[in-house]
Amino acid sequence: MKAIQFVVISCFFCLIFTACKQHQDARRPVSSASGVFMKKSVERNKKLNASDEDLIKALMKKNPNISYFASTKGYWYSYETKNNADTLTPKKGDVAFFNYELKDLNGTIIYTEVELRSQVYRVDKQEIMTGIREGIKLMRKNEKVNFYFPSHIAYGYHGDNKKIGPNQPLICTITLNDFKPESVYKKELEQNAELNRTPYQDSIKRPKKVISKPKKTTQDTLQ
Repeated sequence: MKAIQFVVISCFFCLIFTACKQHQDARRPVSSASGVFMKKSVERNKKLNASDEDLIKALMKKNPNISYFASTKGYWYSYETKNNADTLTPKKGDVAFFNYELKDLNGTIIYTEVELRSQVYRVDKQEIMTGIREGIKLMRKNEKVNFYFPSHIAYGYHGDNKKIGPNQPLICTITLNDFKPESVYKKELEQNAELNRTPYQDSIKRPKKVISKPKKTTQDTLQ
């Protein structure tokens, strides 16, 4: 009898131990492959960024007569037209009006200003290329600036699925025509809409007043 009880108790404790072990195993990470993948991805991006920077630096070295400036955001820029009279630059909450074109590092135009059209951009409130979003905030009104963007702040590893390939660094030439607070811009839109309605209403001629004449009766006709 004691032997049977011992066997039963032993089986009971064995089951508890197995359950606990399974529970503990379930709490462990299934695999460390994701961590390895992330490390490899980071290393790959570092090498790609370094390669882009080397290409841009080589380009700048070929043009020693041009003054280049390094941004804290990881890109470079040079001025075609500089505005030394103004100090204000676009900030979040402003609306910027600009034109731009895109070239590869050889200077071959990918998209012209005509293709890209004039842009109305609410600063830091709309989706736009990272490089342009950051570059615009460095510019003053009426300036024209060449930005040299590594691929990771341009169109990244996807490209634009059209003319811009994966991991392609770009030269982006931006002309900042104007910028103003969004509240001012909205007010101007409302005023323009009102002005556009007014001429239309004034141009409508009012109908002349018609004096109705009494209808002729049968008796009047016989007379």
